[in-house]
Amino acid sequence: MKKISVSIVALAMIGISAFKAADNGSISGKVTPADVGSQVWAFQGSDTLKSPITDGVFTIKGAKAGSYTVVIGAKSPFKDVTVTNVKVENDKTTDLGEIKLTE
Repeated sequence: MKKISVSIVALAMIGISAFKAADNGSISGKVTPADVGSQVWAFQGSDTLKSPITDGVFTIKGAKAGSYTVVIGAKSPFKDVTVTNVKVENDKTTDLGEIKLTE
């Protein structure tokens, strides 16, 4: 009986943490040229989130509310791009729009 109670409590805690993660926001954008972006990172304090860039599009999920620095990694000879003060709110997507990578 004790094992069942512990299991139910553990499942409830997992459910609560999954529900809280749903409150987080996201950061999205489009990179041009589409084939030169590699990955994108978002930094807030000691937290780092990353996402691949696929067909020029990215979405970083699970971002806590706050201000981020976003770095778009580019394939050589193109240069990485840094976007500062990206504001994220819970349950919302912050769209960075089109980001042009240059050589």
